[in-house]
Amino acid sequence: MALFTKCILESPEPQDGIRISIMSRHTLSDGITPDARIQKFDIHMPILGPSPKLIGDYCKRGISWAEFETRYLNEIKQEPKCSLINYLACLAIKNDVTLLCIEETCEHCHRRLLAEACQLFIPKLLIKHR
Repeated sequence: MALFTKCILESPEPQDGIRISIMSRHTLSDGITPDARIQKFDIHMPILGPSPKLIGDYCKRGISWAEFETRYLNEIKQEPKCSLINYLACLAIKNDVTLLCIEETCEHCHRRLLAEACQLFIPKLLIKHR
């Protein structure tokens, strides 16, 4: 079993396993609607997305990726996020799980940071970025 990361706009595949959106929110422009023909995710966990303040600082006020990363990692160290990360890690040891976000690649996306945080709880957890 493994923890995958993937852009939510890519088509669902059987090997994705449990698809978890970790986006703070979804908009119609994401192509994600409750009545969509293809369900893009199984579970939505917006609590694991960056805070609205952090998103605003990154997207509108231009903080660096390094500052975003530091602040996001500080956010997810707090409860209840920390417990949810442990839960995700345990889930991914027993099932294939795919973390989904809107960014095309994971290099500058919180889904990669979240996956790496899961691996801190279970070091043998296999992470694959798609």
